[in-house]
Amino acid sequence: MWPAPPFLYPPLELPFMAALSAVSVVSGVSLGVSELRGENVPYSKFSRAASGHQRCLPSRVGMLLTYVPALVAVLASFAVSGVTDGPRAGLLGATLSVHFVKRVLEVIFLHRYSGNMPLVTVLTVSIGYLLSSVMMIYEQHINRSFPDPPVDLLYPGVLVFAVGIIGNFYHHYLLSRLRSGGRGDGAMAYTIPRGGLFELVACPHYLFEIVVFLGFAMIAQTVFSLAVAFSTAAYLAGRSCATRRWYVAKFEEFPERMKAVVPFVF
Repeated sequence: MWPAPPFLYPPLELPFMAALSAVSVVSGVSLGVSELRGENVPYSKFSRAASGHQRCLPSRVGMLLTYVPALVAVLASFAVSGVTDGPRAGLLGATLSVHFVKRVLEVIFLHRYSGNMPLVTVLTVSIGYLLSSVMMIYEQHINRSFPDPPVDLLYPGVLVFAVGIIGNFYHHYLLSRLRSGGRGDGAMAYTIPRGGLFELVACPHYLFEIVVFLGFAMIAQTVFSLAVAFSTAAYLAGRSCATRRWYVAKFEEFPERMKAVVPFVF
């Protein structure tokens, strides 16, 4: 076991956990690079990239199936004796629950959708969320036998999570107001988003989602949770660049000064 930095629990001597952490990082980076290359995961504005011969679901149904299994698993962890005992495990489970409850409610009541999602995309993303959530909780449960890391990030992590979840919801709300109408042919009428950090970056909702996963990593302080946060950031950075490129191509008036995801930087 290699020495852990002061902000992490010692890595578990479990080969499958090391493998899952590596797979998470590699998959996130790979997806981010694919987005940069124009090979977009087919949902939202890129849903029409889906091949016509693939079996598809309506986007709203697909997004629900993406989040519900992870939500059920996280909520079920509270019913298993000892799994979420202690403030750190309890707060990790609680914040994951809030995240997925928010996502499900947004899918049902807030977001506006056009197009379809390929079933293979739905299953792949759903399994990814389910597996990462379950394994974050599992690793936290195993670490209950270790002393807390010297640098305790538990409560700062809750604060970071709160900032991320509020910022993500606010910018999703702004997007929903912009996309309330259609063109009359079933397609969504997209416009350049305005308000909040949309004045500075193309995808502030992705920026705050990265902050949410950073909050998870700070609460858990485990190797796998850090790998998941890095993977999420890598993918969403690529997705943000692809989205900015889409706006530039679609709207001549899109400001060239506007960054993809981090104001003034990237």
